[in-house]
Amino acid sequence: MTSPFRPVPRTGVIFVMTEAQSRGFTYTDPDWANLGQGAPETGVLEGAPPRIEAIDLDDAIHEYAPVGGTMELRDAVAQLYNQRYRRGLPSQYSAENVAICGGGRLALTRLAAALGPVHLGHFLPDYTAYAELLEIFRAFVPIPIVLDQADGFALGPDALEREITGKGLGALLLSNPCNPTGHAVRGGALRAWVDACRNLSCTLIVDEFYAHYLYDEAARADGPSLSATRYVEDVDRDPVVIVDGVTKNWRYPGWRVSWTVGPKDVIAGVTSAGSFLDGGPSHPIQRAVLSLIDADIADREARAIQARFSAKRRMMLDRLRDMGIRVDVQPMGAFYVFAGLANLPEPLRDGMAFFRAALDAKVIVVPGKFFDVDPGQRRGHIPSRLNPYVRLSFGPSEDKLVQGLDRLDGLIRSA
Repeated sequence: MTSPFRPVPRTGVIFVMTEAQSRGFTYTDPDWANLGQGAPETGVLEGAPPRIEAIDLDDAIHEYAPVGGTMELRDAVAQLYNQRYRRGLPSQYSAENVAICGGGRLALTRLAAALGPVHLGHFLPDYTAYAELLEIFRAFVPIPIVLDQADGFALGPDALEREITGKGLGALLLSNPCNPTGHAVRGGALRAWVDACRNLSCTLIVDEFYAHYLYDEAARADGPSLSATRYVEDVDRDPVVIVDGVTKNWRYPGWRVSWTVGPKDVIAGVTSAGSFLDGGPSHPIQRAVLSLIDADIADREARAIQARFSAKRRMMLDRLRDMGIRVDVQPMGAFYVFAGLANLPEPLRDGMAFFRAALDAKVIVVPGKFFDVDPGQRRGHIPSRLNPYVRLSFGPSEDKLVQGLDRLDGLIRSA
């Protein structure tokens, strides 16, 4: 019998983890070093707020929550953005500018379902899961914007305006700080991006899941985190939509709670999409998250993250340099290094070959080609320019980083 279902490809990281599991990987096996999956260490950090260890339940919490999230959490998120990024500004976010849902991918899926027939610009390289997200909904046309390694995988405001006008873009999607390169658009450059999108009526959709992970004083000049909402003039008229959650910036990846912040009409649209896509977020988890959504708590968490992850970042960069692995872009944010393999011996110059050899050493990495986001495999006949890269995460604990880097060093020396 012919099946009515089409094959659904695994996203890059899911492919990587599935391959690792077929080799015996489990999350509790101490003999594996997972430098592939994008998850931060979740334990106690010096200077960070206490970790949540229990959730109180009552009869009311067993009921369905609203599709757009509880009003208490929506209002708390709105006030968080007002306090961190919009002090003294006349236009302020309210609960109606926020929708809650079950994780970052789902928030982006709701947005994609609500998008109209526009050209949607997306950047290369960027987050692997964007590929399938941009393919499944056919109302809009995904248009790639190629970032050059020679430019540090960055795009200036003038070049951005040329991309928008030349390609007729109605929306832009990007991660900031970027997954996988760690490049961060910040300060005056981020203001210029918001201004350009406002002036050209192009909706700016920003995945800010790594906004607490910043690694230089210039990046933190306006505070311990970044957000495009700092440069919005009118919260209901400016075409700026951001997605964030407790997964990375609060280090609770298993909770799967995210939010979308933007103009009220956008929030109404993504909430309607949620009514048929997912039915709404978990009621108990929303109650628990409430205690985290406070500007002081968020800032303390961000500073603790920066202290711990800055040290891990430096260690990884130093070790990779000693191995002969090239780093074209020093990560200013996130917790990844986009590592160039061109100087390694064959066959380790190819990201997929390096990935499979690393699996033999019980180390997980992500081949660079998965970040060459290609909805519908329209460029599948062309070898990816990102083949000679892998993404390495310094999200895990320091002992796991040392274990994984030691094994990669041994792998390269024995090649």
